[in-house]
Amino acid sequence: MSDPEPRGVREVKSAARTVDLLELLAARDNRPARLRELAEELDVPRSSLYALLQTLIARGWVRTDATGSLYGIGIHALLVGTSYIDSDPRVELVRPFIDEAAESLGETIHFARLDGDDIVYLATRESRQYLRTWSRVGRRMPSHVAALGKALLAERDDAALPADPLRQLTPHTVRNRAALTAQLDQVRVRGYAIERQEGVVGIVGFGFALRYATPAVDAISCSVPVARLTPQHEREIAEVMLATRAKIEAAAPPATGGSGPDWTGTGLHTDRSA
Repeated sequence: MSDPEPRGVREVKSAARTVDLLELLAARDNRPARLRELAEELDVPRSSLYALLQTLIARGWVRTDATGSLYGIGIHALLVGTSYIDSDPRVELVRPFIDEAAESLGETIHFARLDGDDIVYLATRESRQYLRTWSRVGRRMPSHVAALGKALLAERDDAALPADPLRQLTPHTVRNRAALTAQLDQVRVRGYAIERQEGVVGIVGFGFALRYATPAVDAISCSVPVARLTPQHEREIAEVMLATRAKIEAAAPPATGGSGPDWTGTGLHTDRSA
């Protein structure tokens, strides 16, 4: 599900290598890496990679320890990520509605976007009854394990589904494309997605695609601890979240395409010849 390369434009090798390195470091979370590990993973000569690392350290994109032997993502990555969220008109649009849903249900509400085979969390309103010690904003999760992702995958042809083997996060995670396809058929009939402890043990998620773009790239969800989920509460969640989706879609101008942000209506003029 990766985006195609622009026609007639060749990839810039040095830029691609820099992005690959930053994405690899970001994916390791709190596990710093040694030069040897990075070189092997990226299949890059150590000498070239070392020079690239030193350049990125000087620019604040990579950090290292006192010995200079361990590497991790730098603070400038946070600055750019925050800028993305702050400048995205869809995030600004959705926030009041997910705040309202969270207040109504007393549960955690998320807003996320599909990126390749993953979903990326862009906004979260935490439940006052169930507070995590970390925020999901800016984090990725495989689309096949999250209610948000299932809701968005159901908007696409089955040919676009992630390939086997599917990554397993819990004992409850869907195990293969055939089983995932069956789940998505149910999502299309029901009108929203449900995942039961597939991403996090003890948590059930309800996902709703936002159809202001075709196919939808954004979704909202409600996360609930299993211990607090009753049939009555499940019906209440579906009712409130369906109403929330309708409000967001009514308030959002039609998207012009792509995975966002969409600056249509912001007064910006795009000149491709510039």
